Amino acid sequence: MLLTSILFSEIKYDLDQKMKVILVLVLGLMMGAFPPDRVVAAEEAQESTPATQDMPLEELRAFAEIFGRIKRDYVEPVDDRLLLEYAIRGMLAGLDPHSAYLGDDEFRDLKVGTTGEFGGLGIEVGMENGFIKVISPIDGTPAQRAGVEAGDLIIRLGDKPVKGMTLGEAVKAMRGKPGSKIVIMVVREGRDAPFQIEIVRDIIKITSVKGRILAEGFGYIRISHFQAHTSEDMLKNIQRLKKENNGALKGLILDLRNNPGGVLNGAVAVSDAFLEEGLIVYTEGRIADSQLKFNAAPDDVLDGAPIVVLVNGGSASASEIVAGALQDRKRAIIMGTETFGKGSVQTVIPISQKRAVKLTTARYYTPSGRSIQAEGITPDIILEHVRVSAKKGRGINHLKEVNLKGHLDQGHGKKAAPKKSNNGTKEKPLAERDYQLNEALNLLKGLDILNQRGWQADR
Repeated sequence: MLLTSILFSEIKYDLDQKMKVILVLVLGLMMGAFPPDRVVAAEEAQESTPATQDMPLEELRAFAEIFGRIKRDYVEPVDDRLLLEYAIRGMLAGLDPHSAYLGDDEFRDLKVGTTGEFGGLGIEVGMENGFIKVISPIDGTPAQRAGVEAGDLIIRLGDKPVKGMTLGEAVKAMRGKPGSKIVIMVVREGRDAPFQIEIVRDIIKITSVKGRILAEGFGYIRISHFQAHTSEDMLKNIQRLKKENNGALKGLILDLRNNPGGVLNGAVAVSDAFLEEGLIVYTEGRIADSQLKFNAAPDDVLDGAPIVVLVNGGSASASEIVAGALQDRKRAIIMGTETFGKGSVQTVIPISQKRAVKLTTARYYTPSGRSIQAEGITPDIILEHVRVSAKKGRGINHLKEVNLKGHLDQGHGKKAAPKKSNNGTKEKPLAERDYQLNEALNLLKGLDILNQRGWQADR
């Protein structure tokens, strides 16, 4: 092929003098900088790319030598385009866990995923030490129903070991026809040995926002992903909850647990809904386009009502932007466990209609200047995920005044009666179903009591 002939003819005749020009041609063909029907003259290429003057010649020699060895000695013929694609993937994979080359399938999947509907298991994943790490299962998906948890390491997909797979290959293996089954082998902290989970694939439809009333006057908003319309959906839910409570809420719980992130603008808009002024988040990188600042508009959808934000180790990226902004602006109390710690911004750069590069281009910072990268958000109140269950068997039934024979009534003719037990109800108490959520609700109720009594709660 043209690239091979150019590469090795230059090396053969004058390696030291021509290696820089070779690199220009190689990189140009790899990244589509030169049209395929145009060959750039050596002098033109050398003059137009002064940055190549400082290129490391020894490493370029090694690259050219390895390329030639593979072409000549590998057990089977390898297409030049395939080798160059492998080189691109290797360059990006070596930078950080989030930069990647997106081939035809990966780029298509990325665009499909942003629509909020795709086929698969319903988990947000990344790579860790060559294995697939679950960042979080998506609410209401087959993976969540099967018991997959944030932090799980997937070591086998069916009968195929994950070690050696790229992230794209693993995602492709997890997808399939709705109704088909896949067995994954998982390593989980606290378990002595790997175990299997069987999951039935389904069409994944992501509803990023859900809302309900937990107790009179206290609302609950769950955001599972940040998409383009997340803030609009959240505002609609809040307005609905207000109508159900005479036009106002006493407090709100914003649940960002196991939310792996998503669209940056979605996180900014959600934060802005609760802030009346000031910085929300800013980003810094090497290029001008990565220097961004986002400020709040003068409105607060809750009119100052207290907010508790729930987070955990599965809360990443855009979730951390929201938690960090509301924490720094002293607008909310953050409760739960330390977040994931992804404080970098990725830009998708198309290099053709079917291919793209996902490149980390900036770090983001909270209003106070904190970088979350590899650190995470530390909650104001640390609250581990625990299970609470009612005590089984007969406990001590403490006597109360109302149980005593001949007890006095309440006065004014009112007669007190023993309270009925709720043991016969079908639904378990909130504390048993979700301990962290129950504690967040108790905190909101406490803040409301303080406000009603005119006390100042120090946040």
